[in-house]
Amino acid sequence: MTISKRLLQLVAVVLAVTFLSFLMLNLLPGGPEVSICATAASEKCFEEVRSDLGLDKPLPVRYLQWLGNALTGDLGESAIRPEPVWQAITQRLPVTLELLVYSQFLALAVAIPAGVYAAHRAGGLFDRISTTVAFALLSAPNFVVAIVLILIFAVQLKIFRVQGYTNLTADLPGSIFTNLKDFFLPSLTLAVAEMAVYLRLLRNDMIATLQEDYITMAKAKGLPDGTILLRHALRPSTFSLVTVAGLNMGRLIGGALVVEVIFGLNGLGQYLVEAIFRRDYIPVQGTVVVIAVGYVLINFLVDMLYSVLDPRIGHGRAIA
Repeated sequence: MTISKRLLQLVAVVLAVTFLSFLMLNLLPGGPEVSICATAASEKCFEEVRSDLGLDKPLPVRYLQWLGNALTGDLGESAIRPEPVWQAITQRLPVTLELLVYSQFLALAVAIPAGVYAAHRAGGLFDRISTTVAFALLSAPNFVVAIVLILIFAVQLKIFRVQGYTNLTADLPGSIFTNLKDFFLPSLTLAVAEMAVYLRLLRNDMIATLQEDYITMAKAKGLPDGTILLRHALRPSTFSLVTVAGLNMGRLIGGALVVEVIFGLNGLGQYLVEAIFRRDYIPVQGTVVVIAVGYVLINFLVDMLYSVLDPRIGHGRAIA
């Protein structure tokens, strides 16, 4: 499949996501008029607010108007706060991106060496222990992990702060260390389940790869174990890992909604949760669009990365 066809598919996915999210938000009971008319709460106030916000127009008309504005970078304005949605998103997006990247880094930094070693010593003590720990981590919800980490490292040991963070660029270069320290517990909360998944995937794929004939040939040549594992077995064993890492971005974003609220991080997740509680649907719609576009772009890049990991895939696309 050519890149242009793939991009057309991504555009179709984004349009479908925006329309379905717009439809579902408008099917929910209540709306911004409920929050705005909270004190008056009269039918006349509801009608006036709905007319001012254009909510009395047919749904397809409102969606096309919103889509046309969104294509020009105008995601609308909050009905509760006099703040453009795009401005609010750009202020909070770096926080969420740092949280997602940091958590993926922690998960991969632990899972890759542990998965390689577990595959090298399959059935051994480390393999059995890592398998047990991975299943335990997989069964723990994010909010439980967050509370446990706060109790241990923030309340008892007082190593990290419970809530809040230092801006990365507040006072360079000293703010970098403080920022990474403040984001460690939230990122670790998200990374715990991911590192367990990555470890299990890489361990199983590595075991299968180590049974290949070319690995046997490498062993027969007397190559060191480290060279065989890292140069000949690791790269072809990372297809599942790369695929799941891309797909997991959606789950990480969902987890970020909870983690940002618990740790007091002013990111997209907290912005989205506050907008939902206020029934302020324009910010919700704008945030969903940004998340959807980011998600499909990440998976598009993951698809392109396959050709780097195995050039035969790129050759197969060219023939097709």
